[in-house]
Amino acid sequence: MNKRSVATLGAALVLAGAVTAPAAHAAGKVIGVSWSNFQEERWKTDEAAIKKVIEAAGGTYLSADAQSNPSKQLSDIESLISRGANALIVLAQDASSISPAIDAAANEGIPVVGYDRLIENKSAYYLTFDNKEVGRLQAKAVFAQAPKGNYVFIKGSPTDPNADFLHEGQLEVLKAAIDSGAIKNVGEMYTENWLPAVAQRNMEQILTKNDNKVDAVVASNDGTAGGAVAALTAQGMAGIPISGQDGDQAALNRIALGTQTVSVWKDARNLGAKAAEIALALADGKKMADVPGTQTWKSPGGTALNAQFLTPVAITKDNLDVVVKAGWITKDVLCQGVPAGKVAACN
Repeated sequence: MNKRSVATLGAALVLAGAVTAPAAHAAGKVIGVSWSNFQEERWKTDEAAIKKVIEAAGGTYLSADAQSNPSKQLSDIESLISRGANALIVLAQDASSISPAIDAAANEGIPVVGYDRLIENKSAYYLTFDNKEVGRLQAKAVFAQAPKGNYVFIKGSPTDPNADFLHEGQLEVLKAAIDSGAIKNVGEMYTENWLPAVAQRNMEQILTKNDNKVDAVVASNDGTAGGAVAALTAQGMAGIPISGQDGDQAALNRIALGTQTVSVWKDARNLGAKAAEIALALADGKKMADVPGTQTWKSPGGTALNAQFLTPVAITKDNLDVVVKAGWITKDVLCQGVPAGKVAACN
């Protein structure tokens, strides 16, 4: 692992250690969690971390799954409020659609933690990883393998602000090469609801349009990367540089196999624990600005928000041992199908 990777990992582990047990007076608080969906593997990991902290503090965990339906999420949040939630954690499917529910919570004095995805409302605390940095790390890893050629950008959901934050970070790294003509953008598409099947269909269309003349893919998460890899594999093109994020087990295995270049790991256990800690503190009356680690951050729309950003870590074949040592994935799962001697972490 290079010095920068060690430094970045160190920062992530410091953040992990910064998650502290909530005060005992948080006991009896009800924390309502509204999930956009459970299609991504990682949300189950986030949920387990959130539940663990809430229940350890003597609180009650309530949840609802919007199943990728903004209207359902709106009613889910209203239901969580009516069921006695003292604070809310919201993973927004479409932040604009649920704005009335966020306002309703604020009017009743119920604090809201906007979880992982931006809710551009001053009443919502914003907790996430540094998504522009995620995009930078994705682009750097792909660019290192393909400093020139035809690039495809498989972006996230058009209703998720993170999709654009990620792409902005990607372009910060690649803009000079694009401007010089070393890199040519031959296809760029959003992926509705982050669905792998949509990503696969989009990738297939781009491959057809370009007669398979594609040299690299910047995919914005591991689900979309999986869809793109499926399309590439069908054309005998598996193994060209491709990015992702989340540290999904299937993606980490693809890295070991050589069909994915990087997954930017955002340890969901840390994010979930931190969200629960913040929600409990806010439910107990702490002001958002007084939460340790909080900074004032201006959103793209100009709203000043209380926010906190955790540090992501780029995982490639050279540092796969990091996720094994962290207990994120077992060596058996990581190395399934990997030839002996191909990857150091599998030896």
